[in-house]
Amino acid sequence: MSANRRKFLFALIGVHSRFKKCSGPSGLGKIFMKSKITKTRKYRLDMNEKILNSGFKDFQKFFALDNKAYLDGKIPVKYKELMGLVGSMVLRCNDCIFYHLDRCVTEGATREELHEAMNIALIIGGSIVIPHLRYAFEMMEELQRAEGGGQNA
Repeated sequence: MSANRRKFLFALIGVHSRFKKCSGPSGLGKIFMKSKITKTRKYRLDMNEKILNSGFKDFQKFFALDNKAYLDGKIPVKYKELMGLVGSMVLRCNDCIFYHLDRCVTEGATREELHEAMNIALIIGGSIVIPHLRYAFEMMEELQRAEGGGQNA
């Protein structure tokens, strides 16, 4: 696959890779967390590439439409990603929850903002969302550790 095609796919599906050096006593834990995060991101990229390279134009149209919906506009990207997180939790899609959490972190959402968004999902979806709230918390903590443990989750 050409470098330009890969860049296009990265932009189209919103894949981000962040690698930091791990050192000190918690280095091994960070490597494990990053490994899990990296594997999830890679799986998403690889499968989306297969889908987009299938030749079925309707898949490409949908992916482009999805990408466009989350671009900066009157509503900033961070808020759109927080809305995506809420929707993903209510729909109970763990893959989607991970993706939108990852994007929220990239866009600078704080832990408090993520908590409020998760609470809205819980209010809308009810108790059936609780297992996905657990998953969201686990992933938020892993993403925070992978990012260096700052104020942003």
